Amino acid sequence: MVLPRLLKLLMVSMWLGSSFAQKVTQAQPAIWVQEKEAVTLHCSYDTSKTNYGLLWYKQPSSGEMVFLILQNSYSQQNGTEGRYSVNLQKASKSIQLVISASQLGDSAVYFCALTEDT
Repeated sequence: MVLPRLLKLLMVSMWLGSSFAQKVTQAQPAIWVQEKEAVTLHCSYDTSKTNYGLLWYKQPSSGEMVFLILQNSYSQQNGTEGRYSVNLQKASKSIQLVISASQLGDSAVYFCALTEDT
């Protein structure tokens, strides 16, 4: 009998920018996901800027930071990059990262970052 492989995904947040008035937060604890399942990670942000970007990174156990996807506030469509897609909701100042068909290589710490003036 083959046991399903579980992935551990941990979400943390950070901000990039010139002012402490801008921030991102997350309240999602570490989660376990079965291989091939889709997973959604949530991030909230606060900024007074009109033009900004939200970036997603992952940091696997090897330690390197891996850029995943960027969503600009002025873009008319939500971004997609391979198995990664985002859902930006400007009214509620939140963004979700969706990882479809999760793989063992997706086990990592995930970072949501805010940058201004993109």
